[in-house]
Amino acid sequence: MSFLRALLGRSKPVKPDLDQLFGLPSAAITLRATAGFRPTGTGSVAFRPAEGQAFATLEQDITQLLNADNGPEVEPRSDEYGYTWLVLGSAADTDDISGLVTDIHAVNTSLEHAGFGPSLLCSLVTFVDDSGRRFALVYLYKRGTFYPFAPLGGQRRDNALELRIEAAIGDDLAVERDKSRWFPVYGAPGM
Repeated sequence: MSFLRALLGRSKPVKPDLDQLFGLPSAAITLRATAGFRPTGTGSVAFRPAEGQAFATLEQDITQLLNADNGPEVEPRSDEYGYTWLVLGSAADTDDISGLVTDIHAVNTSLEHAGFGPSLLCSLVTFVDDSGRRFALVYLYKRGTFYPFAPLGGQRRDNALELRIEAAIGDDLAVERDKSRWFPVYGAPGM
């Protein structure tokens, strides 16, 4: 079967591996030590909302669960492309990246287990350095890989910083090797 697939130019899609998200805490330690970047305590999950009551109820349940007494702040936002972003943040403890990653994983897993996995676009966690430079590590759900996105303002990106971050986290995370898939998420909620 794989010979026929190769002959016809088809490839088997990569199966999403949400457990890759749990590599973010070690990548955060590496980024702090090598590049001076620390987590902001903010992350988000982007997905295309589905029609119907089942999806609306699931989104409401996820938001209520995460907005529980000791959970992170959760704010749903929509972007100009029709995606919904669940922005998760903890103003109290920006160093608790493990808790943030667990919450991001829970959102992704809930959507996936309810049959809405194909609607997931990406998840991101934001970092900042002492001079105020920001970037996000973006997890591509359908590829199971990460890439850095460093906006400069307007519709520009800091490519040098992105490449520096890629080199720093290469041992901690599965980095997307196809740079054409490093799509910009300008104005992404949570950045």
